[in-house]
Amino acid sequence: MARENGSRVEHLYKRWDNPRSPFGDFVVLAFFAAQILDGMFTYVGVSMWGPTIEANPVVSSAVAVAGLGAGLAGVKAVAIGFGMLLHLRRLHTLVALLTAIYVAIAILPWTAIFLFH
Repeated sequence: MARENGSRVEHLYKRWDNPRSPFGDFVVLAFFAAQILDGMFTYVGVSMWGPTIEANPVVSSAVAVAGLGAGLAGVKAVAIGFGMLLHLRRLHTLVALLTAIYVAIAILPWTAIFLFH
């Protein structure tokens, strides 16, 4: 039973064999776009409603320490760097999963906030 559970998630962290992958290139660009869009949404949201609107404690701490622009730029640079590292390690499925999760927990909530406030 334990082996079955392990094999279900194994494909998430299994390296792709091809050194070049159109799928990998697409998902890393989508990951970058999601990070940049979230940075822009966060900047506008914090500017409009104050720092308490940001739910991510890492981002809130970085903004409190370095300021809105520098804090967001630093956090997003680190996230993009890790995404690029995963891409270069050819872990494209994991990058795709992270992108989908990020859209669901960051981009869609910001979109809803902007549409309904």
